[in-house]
Amino acid sequence: QVFLAALSFSYLSKTLSGTIMKSSITQIERRFDLTSSAVGFVDGSFEMGNLLVIAFVSYFGAKLHRPKVIAVGCFTMALGSLLTAMPHFFMGYYKYETASHTAFSTNLTSSINPCSVHQDVNETLLDVSPSGCEKEPSSYMWVYILLGNMLRGIGETPITPLGISYLDDFAKEEDAPVYVACLHTIAMLGPMFGFLLGSLCARLYVDIGFVDLGSITITPQDSRWVGAWWLGFLISGVTSFLAAIPFCFLPKSLKKPEEANNDKISYGLLENMGATRKTFPPAKSKPRKCQLIYPFLSDFYTSLKKVLSNRMYFTFLCCSLLQFSSFIGYLTYKPKYMEQQYGQSTSKSNFLIGLTSLPPVVIGIFLGGLIMKKYKMSIVGATKFAFGMSFLAYIIALLHFFVGCENHVVAGLHVSYEGKPIPYHENAVFSECNSDCKCASNVWDPVCGDNGLTYVSACLAGCTTSVGHGKNTVFHNCSCLAASSSCTGNNSATFGQCPKSEDCSMKFIYYTVIQVISGFCYALGGTPAYMIMFRCVQPELKSLAVGLYTLIMRVLAGIPAPVYFGALIDKTCLKWGSTSCGQRGACRLYDSNAYR
Repeated sequence: QVFLAALSFSYLSKTLSGTIMKSSITQIERRFDLTSSAVGFVDGSFEMGNLLVIAFVSYFGAKLHRPKVIAVGCFTMALGSLLTAMPHFFMGYYKYETASHTAFSTNLTSSINPCSVHQDVNETLLDVSPSGCEKEPSSYMWVYILLGNMLRGIGETPITPLGISYLDDFAKEEDAPVYVACLHTIAMLGPMFGFLLGSLCARLYVDIGFVDLGSITITPQDSRWVGAWWLGFLISGVTSFLAAIPFCFLPKSLKKPEEANNDKISYGLLENMGATRKTFPPAKSKPRKCQLIYPFLSDFYTSLKKVLSNRMYFTFLCCSLLQFSSFIGYLTYKPKYMEQQYGQSTSKSNFLIGLTSLPPVVIGIFLGGLIMKKYKMSIVGATKFAFGMSFLAYIIALLHFFVGCENHVVAGLHVSYEGKPIPYHENAVFSECNSDCKCASNVWDPVCGDNGLTYVSACLAGCTTSVGHGKNTVFHNCSCLAASSSCTGNNSATFGQCPKSEDCSMKFIYYTVIQVISGFCYALGGTPAYMIMFRCVQPELKSLAVGLYTLIMRVLAGIPAPVYFGALIDKTCLKWGSTSCGQRGACRLYDSNAYR
């Protein structure tokens, strides 16, 4: 029970730090001006770390002092989290993309002409030497995030295979599913706290305490906003360090339960699969030459062959791979999806994921373990139950197609300045109404006109004067608002995109309900599905089976899924941002229908 408590806390810390990474993806993308596919590659570096060591840790770790190996892993995770946060302290202040940096830095409250301000900025953008930009130390700081994430992946490696096999070795057969369910239930609290912590960090400005927040012209709803992403990694680093301490004092082995450990395997099933005869080789066999020289490697190869030739285990691997690929890709970009599709802030997206999506999953996992114990499910019964729940969750998830929102109506991207729809790829940001201003088309500094249209910048809206300071600035005499047939106001505009419609708010509620129901159904079959893996392999191969399962999930789903999902999402981008060097930055606006 002490080991279960320690392992539960280590699971909590590893899922907490993993979720902090997921909840910070959008912030990191904006802070370092990366594409979705590039930030997906950074996210996948965690799995790369796993790939380096997991097969050998799973196999050789089982022969070592398992609790102490787990302790070393937790210390390594702590180091990785702290390294991930380091770039923030070595980079300069965040300079978000704006058409009027020079004007607002002087703290003016008098009238400003966005046209003339933008003209100066435009000339500056053209004069910047690209080679000078490439030499900026902050240009490659994201590499430290990649390395820190990889180190975290290496540290996380021993926790699951060695922890689960240690539990299964020294627990009673009927208690094992409940212990695994307890473990996964407590582990799910990590993502809950992680997303809630991510929400809090996303609400705080990245350079909080170092800049005058009154001069900041963007809000958390803005696609250029970057929160205090680094703070979450510092907290998760400390948590991982604390998780390592109890394992230093636990014994190598415990007193075995009364029944033999070998009884846990379903021999009838193994006989049907032709595995029993492979389980017990002859007691005395003539040692081969390679076995004398490489006993470890030879033994490892034989064990690996046994596991992969198990047809039930192999089928389970293929099935899990498909599910895990979609799950990883979806979870990585879920906060961004909620922002772009429903107009939510990063902070609110993370908060709602932590509050609504994860509790049903926690309850589902725990109930799945209890149902399996109550009805004493056989391996076939567990398989049928897991399949039924998974299929039901899939059918419910298809309803997402019907609860999407329309695109933000942006003049020059979705509609013309007169308010008429224009083709998807036609870039018409320049018009007669803003021809007097020398505006740059690559700068994204949106303003919301009182006609309900969003404009790429105050300059492109044709605004000639402004009143106020920071995010409270109001632009007046905007010629492009006068050109719009729907304009009934006084031709003024404010910073930020116009909000989505009321209908979109209702669809967001339906989206949340679908999430809760499908998540619960899928999780209900999660524990029985996971237990299949233990029951269909020989007892001495359990550590290797779990390690191999985790390895395959990391390599073929965890690493590529965020990259190819990110590349597909990049294809739906309507408006790319620009860096201080004038190069392409992170995407600011997506086509909602294509993204969905």
